[in-house]
Amino acid sequence: MSPPADPHPGGPFHPGAIVIVTLNSPREKFWGAILDLSGVGLSVRGVDLASFDDLVSMIKAGDSFTSGSFSFRCIGWNGIEFDLPESNILSLSQRFAQQTGQDPAPLLTGEFLAGDRE
Repeated sequence: MSPPADPHPGGPFHPGAIVIVTLNSPREKFWGAILDLSGVGLSVRGVDLASFDDLVSMIKAGDSFTSGSFSFRCIGWNGIEFDLPESNILSLSQRFAQQTGQDPAPLLTGEFLAGDRE
């Protein structure tokens, strides 16, 4: 019997993963869902970290999510990390869900990854 197929053969940073991207210059951080990751760069749909609370307020008010997608060349970003909780501090995804009542993953990936879902 063969082992089960890896649902994300590209590794842990797969399309749909919620991440925080740190840019080199200007030194900024983005929160969002990976749309694509390749040797050329990274595409993310989300918001500048400084706008996170505004996004939460907008969703709570019933406004639709209109954020664009961002593409960063490999040399343009310094790091990428999963949006995970740390000790007793909630992750941004958990904060988003707690405050809006919505899972951020479907909202961020929307029609961009619709063909990848079953």
